[in-house]
Amino acid sequence: MGTTIHGGEWIIKEVKAADIFIPEDFNEEQIMVRDMCEQFVSTEVLPIADRIEKLEPGLMPSLLAKAGEQGLLGITIPEQYGGLGKDFMTATIVAEYLGGGYSFSVANAAHTGIGTLPILYFGTEAQRQKYVPKLASGEWKGAYGLTEPNSGSDALGAKTTATLSADGKHYILNGQKCWITNGGFADVYTVFAKIDGEHFTGFIVERGMEGFTQGPEEHKMGIKGSSTVQLYFNECKVPVENVLGEIGKGHSIAFNVLNIGRLKLGAATLGGARNAITTSVQYAKTREQFKLPIVKFGAIRHKLAEMAIRMWVGETALYRVSRNIDDMETELAAEGKNLSESLLGAAEEYAIECAILKVFGSEVLDFVVDEGVQIHGGNGYSDEYAISKAYRDSRINRIYEGTNEINRLLTVDMVLKRAMKGKLDLMGPALSVQQELMSIPDFGSEEEGAFAKEKKYIANFKKCILMVAGAAVQKLMMTLSKEQEILMNIADMSIITYHAESALLRLEKLTAQKGEAATAIQADIVRTYIYDAADAINKAGKDALNSFAEGDELRMMHIGLKRFTKVEPFNTKEARRRICAQLVADNGYKI
Repeated sequence: MGTTIHGGEWIIKEVKAADIFIPEDFNEEQIMVRDMCEQFVSTEVLPIADRIEKLEPGLMPSLLAKAGEQGLLGITIPEQYGGLGKDFMTATIVAEYLGGGYSFSVANAAHTGIGTLPILYFGTEAQRQKYVPKLASGEWKGAYGLTEPNSGSDALGAKTTATLSADGKHYILNGQKCWITNGGFADVYTVFAKIDGEHFTGFIVERGMEGFTQGPEEHKMGIKGSSTVQLYFNECKVPVENVLGEIGKGHSIAFNVLNIGRLKLGAATLGGARNAITTSVQYAKTREQFKLPIVKFGAIRHKLAEMAIRMWVGETALYRVSRNIDDMETELAAEGKNLSESLLGAAEEYAIECAILKVFGSEVLDFVVDEGVQIHGGNGYSDEYAISKAYRDSRINRIYEGTNEINRLLTVDMVLKRAMKGKLDLMGPALSVQQELMSIPDFGSEEEGAFAKEKKYIANFKKCILMVAGAAVQKLMMTLSKEQEILMNIADMSIITYHAESALLRLEKLTAQKGEAATAIQADIVRTYIYDAADAINKAGKDALNSFAEGDELRMMHIGLKRFTKVEPFNTKEARRRICAQLVADNGYKI
């Protein structure tokens, strides 16, 4: 790989296509893992999806145990703790390709992520030896208790308390947790409580500990097959050796593990979207109206193509970030950092990108299943069709692992914090954009080379972000953090730009490998996405600017926005028709 681009640096640096990893780069082993996951979902999960939905006792734990037997629960866990010791990229592939398993993918993600990783990364050697091998094999199931009835997004506002017993051997926990995935059957729980009401700390709680009980299963809109209960701690005795990590440092466990969780959720949502697109394509090919299969109608073609565009762009960014994290993890390990410091350090480095992936992936899935129901018409509203389950299951993804609103705010907040700490030079580039606004536009000769035009569009999109964010910081200073609407506008500009750049880089890399003729459909996808992105960035930028600027300054920046989001006319209707024709030929999403 080329020089490492640090988290958030893509806003101010040009990235080379050769330096990003794309799904077409999977090696033989990764392809084998991908196929194994697809097979597990199609043979073990989908045939019994209805039984899973009914929460048949013991069914989900037995499925997790089966996944454990195949090594799917311990992909990145080191071999000394019973795992396979694979890289982060392979874990991302597992998350994506098990993502089509409805409620199973939720139970699996909770078990392998927040159910296992806190102990692996923050546990003592004795805690790791005791719990991790059993979690990796699926003999024990994991869960995680952070959310409380009155603290969701404000996780540190938790009320659950822990007090040292008189003999100093136990912490006594009192309080409750809600929305606990796998809560009804898990054996091991990472639970957060405040020692003496103030030191936010993690604890490993086992099923059966005195004073620890669970409530009944919640009745949910979707992901009905995943166990979700409340946990109650009533004078619950937890041995002092079950304190996880340092006392008062629970936030570093909670938030570091969430970075990885956000990326994995982005992966899982795209896995769900992949399946929903294929389901919709197959339905549109066989469903006839007015004596024609509905896939012959322009309105349906437009929907299917747009689903594929967002899916392709989303998976591109997903594997780009996964490789960044892998590379950084290797770099940190070479510097002598241990297992948890290297992966968590790498995930924290790309926390901005992880938040971006979570928002984009969950919104792609919501779009895909919504349009999928529409393509199915009345049948889409019937439980007999899988798309209705996919539609209900999708909605939660914009809420957990940090709501999409929180993740949007975090995206901008993290960028600005890095700039203030001197880790990211935003001021220099932002000032040069301001100077460019004052100068006469350069209508000189066009750049040469493949995709020169598209590269210029992406560079200009980045100028939009710098211009709007720079002006907002200058104008609003310390009150900017309270202007959530403006921050959300800037976040949207950033999310769209990051995905547009990722898509262009993938196209460039593929074209260099295979030639233009072989990548015509991918070129249609990228050009359509960039064409639409220009308008979306322009709108978000205008909304932000109109909130805080006025007079000549506002007029000047509006002109700048117009200049930086100018793209040549492009026939997106014909491009989408070609993309849809490819989906029909492939009988699903295989682009």
